[in-house]
Amino acid sequence: MTLKISIVTATYNREDTISDSLKSLRRQTFSNYQHIIQDGASTDGTLDIINNLSDSRTRLASETDTGIYDALNRGIKRASGDIIGLMHSDDFFASDTVLEKVAAAFSDTSTDGVYGDLQYVSASNPERIIRHWRAGKYTSKRLKYGWMPPHPTLYLRREVFENWGCYDTSYQIAADYDAMLRWLVRGKITLAYIPEVLVKMRVGGESNKSLGRIIRKSREDYRAIRSNGVGGLGTLVMKNTRKIRQFFERGKQQQ
Repeated sequence: MTLKISIVTATYNREDTISDSLKSLRRQTFSNYQHIIQDGASTDGTLDIINNLSDSRTRLASETDTGIYDALNRGIKRASGDIIGLMHSDDFFASDTVLEKVAAAFSDTSTDGVYGDLQYVSASNPERIIRHWRAGKYTSKRLKYGWMPPHPTLYLRREVFENWGCYDTSYQIAADYDAMLRWLVRGKITLAYIPEVLVKMRVGGESNKSLGRIIRKSREDYRAIRSNGVGGLGTLVMKNTRKIRQFFERGKQQQ
């Protein structure tokens, strides 16, 4: 039986980028998916664009929420697929065969999750690569050195959410990091790595918009590290410094 994949998109006033996200999903060679869109009651042209690009696999809900993690939790609860992944409204797939490769990786029934590499691209010119996140294979020992799978590339069996929960909304910025540590450390889930870029993300995320938010993110990251028992201050430092080499990886990709 072919696995069904649910793609969850949380969006709010993203008329400038949502079209690229939707079109990259529609181009996928793997067709057995549903698209769960959780809109936060957008007031711009976002809903018009979504409605124009929707098909029978689209499930749209537009209602106020308390933030992106609340929206993602609502979307995940509405999802009915065997596998659940995310497509942020500023992101798009790196190729037309991403979901096909993800589904193939899940043919191993012992695999709980699948992830790949991520590229950060210019918001004004998505062809220009800013950072290249080469994730590498997962081992539990890497967590204390600040390793994590690129969240936008991560696909999980629905049982992971059912058994180990979704996103803790007491975190405003780092609920994704906390959730991934919870799934990996407490849930001891198994991950398969696809060694290629699966998703391209436009730069300018919420966590880096101001010094205050950067400080808050570091505090939340540290809280997640401590509460999940993977390390301490050293883990936080390594989590941040390991990003530096991603800018040099970018250069290799563009040669």
